[in-house]
Amino acid sequence: MSTTDFGNPDVIVVGAGNAACCAALAARENGAKVIVLEAAPVEDSGGNSRYTGGLMRVVYNNVEDVAQLIPDLTEEEKKTHDYGSYTADAYFDDMGRITQYMSDPDLTETLITRSFDTLVWLRKKGVRFQPSYGRQSYKVEGGAYKFWGGLVAETWGGGAGLVDNEHKACEREGIKIFYDTPALSLLTDDGGTVVGVKAKYKGRNADIRAKAVVLACGGFESSAEMRARYLGPGWDLAKVRGTRYNQGAGIKMALDIGALPYGHWSGCHAVGWDRNAPPFGDVNVGDQFQKHSYPWGIMINANGERFVDEGADFRNYTYAKYGRVILNQPGMFAWQVFDQKLIPMLRDEYRIKQVTKVRANTLEELVQKMEGVNAERALQEIKQYNAAVQKDKKFNMAIKDGRRTEGLAIDKTNWANTLDEPPFEAYAVTCGVTFSFGGLKITNDGEVEDTSGKPIPGLFAAGELVGGIFYHNYPGGTGLTSGSVFGKIAGAGAAGYVKGG
Repeated sequence: MSTTDFGNPDVIVVGAGNAACCAALAARENGAKVIVLEAAPVEDSGGNSRYTGGLMRVVYNNVEDVAQLIPDLTEEEKKTHDYGSYTADAYFDDMGRITQYMSDPDLTETLITRSFDTLVWLRKKGVRFQPSYGRQSYKVEGGAYKFWGGLVAETWGGGAGLVDNEHKACEREGIKIFYDTPALSLLTDDGGTVVGVKAKYKGRNADIRAKAVVLACGGFESSAEMRARYLGPGWDLAKVRGTRYNQGAGIKMALDIGALPYGHWSGCHAVGWDRNAPPFGDVNVGDQFQKHSYPWGIMINANGERFVDEGADFRNYTYAKYGRVILNQPGMFAWQVFDQKLIPMLRDEYRIKQVTKVRANTLEELVQKMEGVNAERALQEIKQYNAAVQKDKKFNMAIKDGRRTEGLAIDKTNWANTLDEPPFEAYAVTCGVTFSFGGLKITNDGEVEDTSGKPIPGLFAAGELVGGIFYHNYPGGTGLTSGSVFGKIAGAGAAGYVKGG
């Protein structure tokens, strides 16, 4: 079946999340006629972008840079709060350290050096940013906020607000989004040039011709089969944080025409996620099933034992790998434990209605309530932990404070507090997969490479299906920034290809 509903586009963008919208807007800005194909219905559109909290890691040198992203930042806010800075060198250091220096150097340089200008461009397209007071700052004496961990800005309305504003921008600029229209395969001519997409439209297959295609429809994390095949045994049982629609279709259709697989195919972004959350994300809850205050407390597995250094680094640098660690525990779950000193400091996601928690006035009572845990061993573990806490340094959430334990099998190296002030609370978590790290190899211009290392004519890619950026771990807030940077590059590259052709 063919149809005239799609017009005569120059560029087809597959996907409708942040990376896809940036690609569509950039292609349109560069003179191309653009349409967007989205597998999901409108209410669940936008891929994983809709499910994020909206944090974006970006280079900035001072508060005036922050004000370029957040024009309505008041003079009082500029004077009162400490926004710090996050230099390109710091970003490079974090990407290297977090990915064990495996991240593709060219892609990493592009991501970092273009991050600020791309976010300013995105703001001009209608995306609103706000200071991340609720999650990435710490109130110091006098009521001022100090930002920590390298993150200062988040999108207004979180991921849902980001997607809605980007879709409005597409509408303003004449880019039509076709919802409930999953792409099935790429169309190529006899020479291997991509000339369009086969999609499912109104229940029937449709061949949609175009001069270039941008794939930006996410990784394979929503496919239990692909998770088991590439991530390994047990991963088919993990929960999915975001959309159910990221089934790896974009990656598969590119591989089918000879694209080069690239990156960490056995790696993924995976976090601590409420044990009783649904199998896929809930758009009404967003990212609030996450439980990311673990650096302030401890985590206990089914054997009643701690299994990780909760204070190894800022949450931004450990949360994306600790989901895997939790999945590897007996029963694929753990309990996060806090006392009254810490409970008021817990992030907002600990206060939602859909939370798995227990509360008690004694540790003895608490461990009995922690379902699936060896209570006797857990009580012993907590008491040993309390006895090992060194109190010579002051607890400080805004820095790696060095307040640690000594003498344990796994010492906690920062933010170690004794758990001795009732009431006590414990929260049950399991593994929540965010996105897969393996994907397609692209050039610095967003072109998809084939297995010989040459660009596939007419094919570009951006977002989570690009491989080579993240390995083993992930610096928080980098995913949306990466999608924006490489989406803009891919869209501009596709438009340039169309003009050149």
